[in-house]
Amino acid sequence: MKYILLILFIIATSYSLNAQSKMNTGLKKQLDSIMVLDQKYRDTLMLLMNPQKADSVAKRLNFLSKGEASTHYWGLQQRLDSLNVVFVESVFQKYGYPGKTLVDTPANESAWYIIQHSSKISQYLPMMKKAAESGELPFKLYAMMLDRDLMNHGKEQVYGTQVTCRKFKNIKDECIVWPIKDPANVNRRRKAAGLPLTVEQNATRLGVVYRVIAIDQLQ
Repeated sequence: MKYILLILFIIATSYSLNAQSKMNTGLKKQLDSIMVLDQKYRDTLMLLMNPQKADSVAKRLNFLSKGEASTHYWGLQQRLDSLNVVFVESVFQKYGYPGKTLVDTPANESAWYIIQHSSKISQYLPMMKKAAESGELPFKLYAMMLDRDLMNHGKEQVYGTQVTCRKFKNIKDECIVWPIKDPANVNRRRKAAGLPLTVEQNATRLGVVYRVIAIDQLQ
Protein backbone atom coordinates (compact mmCIF):
# COMPACT_ATOMS: atom_id res chain seq x y z
CA MET A 1 0.00 0.00 0.00
CA LYS A 2 2.78 2.41 0.90
CA TYR A 3 4.39 1.83 -2.50
CA ILE A 4 1.12 2.71 -4.24
CA LEU A 5 0.87 5.92 -2.21
CA LEU A 6 4.47 6.76 -3.07
CA ILE A 7 3.81 6.28 -6.78
CA LEU A 8 0.66 8.42 -6.59
CA PHE A 9 2.64 11.15 -4.79
CA ILE A 10 5.35 11.10 -7.47
CA ILE A 11 2.74 11.30 -10.24
CA ALA A 12 0.96 14.21 -8.53
CA THR A 13 4.21 16.08 -7.98
CA SER A 14 5.26 15.51 -11.59
CA TYR A 15 1.88 16.76 -12.82
CA SER A 16 2.14 19.89 -10.66
CA LEU A 17 5.62 20.72 -11.93
CA ASN A 18 4.55 20.08 -15.52
CA ALA A 19 1.55 22.39 -15.10
CA GLN A 20 3.78 25.18 -13.85
CA SER A 21 6.02 24.80 -16.90
CA LYS A 22 3.16 25.25 -19.38
CA MET A 23 2.02 28.56 -20.81
CA ASN A 24 -0.58 30.29 -18.64
CA THR A 25 -2.64 32.19 -21.22
CA GLY A 26 -4.98 33.67 -18.61
CA LEU A 27 -2.11 35.17 -16.63
CA LYS A 28 -0.47 36.35 -19.85
CA LYS A 29 -3.60 38.36 -20.72
CA GLN A 30 -3.72 39.84 -17.21
CA LEU A 31 -0.07 40.91 -17.42
CA ASP A 32 -0.66 42.43 -20.86
CA SER A 33 -3.55 44.42 -19.35
CA ILE A 34 -1.58 45.78 -16.39
CA MET A 35 1.19 46.80 -18.78
CA VAL A 36 -1.32 49.03 -20.57
CA LEU A 37 -2.24 50.59 -17.22
CA ASP A 38 1.45 51.05 -16.32
CA GLN A 39 1.93 53.21 -19.42
CA LYS A 40 -1.51 54.91 -19.39
CA TYR A 41 -0.33 58.40 -18.39
CA ARG A 42 3.44 58.08 -18.69
CA ASP A 43 3.65 59.37 -22.26
CA THR A 44 1.82 62.52 -21.18
CA LEU A 45 4.05 62.88 -18.14
CA MET A 46 7.18 62.55 -20.30
CA LEU A 47 5.94 65.39 -22.48
CA LEU A 48 5.25 67.50 -19.39
CA MET A 49 8.86 66.93 -18.30
CA ASN A 50 10.18 68.23 -21.63
CA PRO A 51 11.06 71.93 -21.20
CA GLN A 52 10.38 72.62 -24.89
CA LYS A 53 6.94 71.00 -24.92
CA ALA A 54 5.60 71.19 -21.37
CA ASP A 55 3.82 74.55 -21.56
CA SER A 56 2.05 73.81 -24.85
CA VAL A 57 1.04 70.32 -23.66
CA ALA A 58 -0.39 71.71 -20.41
CA LYS A 59 -2.35 74.32 -22.34
CA ARG A 60 -3.71 71.70 -24.75
CA LEU A 61 -4.84 69.64 -21.74
CA ASN A 62 -6.63 72.72 -20.32
CA PHE A 63 -4.35 73.28 -17.33
CA LEU A 64 -3.07 76.65 -16.20
CA SER A 65 0.51 75.46 -15.82
CA LYS A 66 2.75 72.45 -16.48
CA GLY A 67 3.09 71.98 -12.71
CA GLU A 68 -0.65 71.69 -12.26
CA ALA A 69 -0.88 69.25 -15.16
CA SER A 70 2.01 67.12 -13.85
CA THR A 71 0.48 66.91 -10.37
CA HIS A 72 -2.85 65.80 -11.83
CA TYR A 73 -1.45 63.09 -14.09
CA TRP A 74 1.05 61.80 -11.52
CA GLY A 75 -1.85 61.37 -9.13
CA LEU A 76 -3.77 59.33 -11.69
CA GLN A 77 -0.76 57.19 -12.60
CA GLN A 78 0.27 56.56 -9.01
CA ARG A 79 -3.18 55.19 -8.18
CA LEU A 80 -2.87 52.74 -11.07
CA ASP A 81 0.69 51.86 -10.05
CA SER A 82 -0.44 51.00 -6.52
CA LEU A 83 -3.12 48.62 -7.81
CA ASN A 84 -0.65 47.04 -10.22
CA VAL A 85 1.83 46.34 -7.41
CA VAL A 86 -0.86 44.58 -5.38
CA PHE A 87 -1.68 42.35 -8.35
CA VAL A 88 1.95 41.57 -9.21
CA GLU A 89 2.77 40.67 -5.61
CA SER A 90 -0.11 38.18 -5.61
CA VAL A 91 1.38 36.66 -8.78
CA PHE A 92 4.81 36.42 -7.13
CA GLN A 93 3.31 34.58 -4.17
CA LYS A 94 1.65 32.02 -6.43
CA TYR A 95 4.20 31.53 -9.23
CA GLY A 96 7.41 33.31 -8.35
CA TYR A 97 8.52 35.60 -11.17
CA PRO A 98 6.15 35.17 -14.18
CA GLY A 99 8.84 34.61 -16.79
CA LYS A 100 9.08 33.58 -20.43
CA THR A 101 8.22 29.93 -19.79
CA LEU A 102 4.99 30.81 -18.01
CA VAL A 103 3.69 33.81 -20.00
CA ASP A 104 5.94 34.11 -23.09
CA THR A 105 7.29 37.45 -24.35
CA PRO A 106 6.75 40.36 -23.94
CA ALA A 107 4.38 39.56 -21.05
CA ASN A 108 7.40 38.28 -19.10
CA GLU A 109 8.53 41.92 -18.81
CA SER A 110 5.28 43.28 -17.38
CA ALA A 111 5.97 42.47 -13.72
CA TRP A 112 9.44 43.97 -14.08
CA TYR A 113 7.97 47.30 -15.25
CA ILE A 114 5.53 47.39 -12.34
CA ILE A 115 8.29 46.89 -9.77
CA GLN A 116 10.66 49.25 -11.59
CA HIS A 117 8.03 51.98 -11.16
CA SER A 118 7.44 51.15 -7.49
CA SER A 119 9.15 51.69 -4.15
CA LYS A 120 9.78 47.94 -3.77
CA ILE A 121 12.80 47.49 -6.03
CA SER A 122 15.15 46.44 -3.24
CA GLN A 123 12.67 43.82 -2.01
CA TYR A 124 12.32 42.10 -5.38
CA LEU A 125 15.75 42.70 -6.93
CA PRO A 126 17.02 39.20 -5.96
CA MET A 127 13.99 37.66 -7.68
CA MET A 128 14.69 39.70 -10.82
CA LYS A 129 18.33 38.59 -10.78
CA LYS A 130 17.34 34.93 -10.54
CA ALA A 131 14.82 35.33 -13.39
CA ALA A 132 17.42 37.07 -15.57
CA GLU A 133 20.13 34.49 -14.89
CA SER A 134 17.74 31.66 -15.78
CA GLY A 135 16.66 33.31 -19.05
CA GLU A 136 13.11 34.07 -17.90
CA LEU A 137 13.71 37.85 -18.09
CA PRO A 138 16.10 39.79 -20.36
CA PHE A 139 19.29 40.43 -18.39
CA LYS A 140 19.38 44.04 -19.57
CA LEU A 141 16.21 44.70 -17.55
CA TYR A 142 17.82 43.35 -14.41
CA ALA A 143 20.80 45.63 -15.15
CA MET A 144 18.48 48.63 -15.32
CA MET A 145 16.77 47.71 -12.06
CA LEU A 146 20.09 47.17 -10.31
CA ASP A 147 21.24 50.62 -11.46
CA ARG A 148 18.04 52.24 -10.21
CA ASP A 149 18.33 50.53 -6.84
CA LEU A 150 21.93 51.72 -6.47
CA MET A 151 20.95 55.26 -7.46
CA ASN A 152 18.03 55.22 -5.01
CA HIS A 153 20.55 54.40 -2.26
CA GLY A 154 22.99 57.10 -3.33
CA LYS A 155 25.53 54.61 -4.71
CA GLU A 156 27.32 54.46 -8.07
CA GLN A 157 25.48 52.56 -10.77
CA VAL A 158 27.10 49.72 -12.71
CA TYR A 159 25.68 49.92 -16.24
CA GLY A 160 25.00 53.64 -16.65
CA THR A 161 21.30 53.23 -17.45
CA GLN A 162 19.90 55.83 -15.06
CA VAL A 163 19.53 59.52 -15.84
CA THR A 164 18.28 62.03 -13.28
CA CYS A 165 18.07 65.76 -12.67
CA ARG A 166 19.93 66.75 -9.51
CA LYS A 167 21.35 69.80 -7.81
CA PHE A 168 25.12 70.17 -7.72
CA LYS A 169 27.07 71.65 -4.83
CA ASN A 170 27.43 74.85 -6.81
CA ILE A 171 23.59 75.18 -6.62
CA LYS A 172 23.26 74.34 -10.28
CA ASP A 173 20.45 72.05 -11.49
CA GLU A 174 21.39 69.67 -14.29
CA CYS A 175 20.12 66.47 -15.88
CA ILE A 176 22.91 63.90 -15.79
CA VAL A 177 23.79 60.24 -16.13
CA TRP A 178 24.00 59.16 -12.49
CA PRO A 179 27.62 58.51 -11.38
CA ILE A 180 29.02 55.19 -12.62
CA LYS A 181 31.44 52.80 -10.96
CA ASP A 182 34.52 52.24 -13.16
CA PRO A 183 33.17 54.44 -15.99
CA ALA A 184 36.10 53.56 -18.30
CA ASN A 185 34.71 50.02 -18.70
CA VAL A 186 30.98 50.74 -18.57
CA ASN A 187 30.39 50.10 -22.27
CA ARG A 188 31.94 46.62 -21.96
CA ARG A 189 29.56 45.85 -19.13
CA ARG A 190 26.62 47.25 -21.11
CA LYS A 191 27.43 45.05 -24.09
CA ALA A 192 27.75 41.95 -21.90
CA ALA A 193 24.36 42.74 -20.33
CA GLY A 194 22.66 43.03 -23.72
CA LEU A 195 22.23 46.81 -23.68
CA PRO A 196 22.41 47.85 -27.36
CA LEU A 197 23.67 51.44 -26.98
CA THR A 198 26.83 52.84 -25.44
CA VAL A 199 26.40 55.02 -22.37
CA GLU A 200 27.05 58.07 -24.56
CA GLN A 201 24.46 57.04 -27.15
CA ASN A 202 21.88 56.25 -24.48
CA ALA A 203 22.41 59.63 -22.82
CA THR A 204 21.90 61.38 -26.17
CA ARG A 205 18.70 59.39 -26.70
CA LEU A 206 17.46 60.71 -23.35
CA GLY A 207 18.46 64.29 -24.15
CA VAL A 208 21.48 64.40 -21.83
CA VAL A 209 25.13 65.12 -22.60
CA TYR A 210 27.17 62.37 -20.95
CA ARG A 211 30.08 63.27 -18.73
CA VAL A 212 31.83 61.48 -15.89
CA ILE A 213 30.55 62.68 -12.52
CA ALA A 214 31.58 61.63 -9.02
CA ILE A 215 29.09 61.07 -6.21
CA ASP A 216 30.72 63.76 -4.07
CA GLN A 217 29.98 66.39 -6.74
CA LEU A 218 26.26 66.07 -6.02
CA GLN A 219 24.52 67.88 -3.23
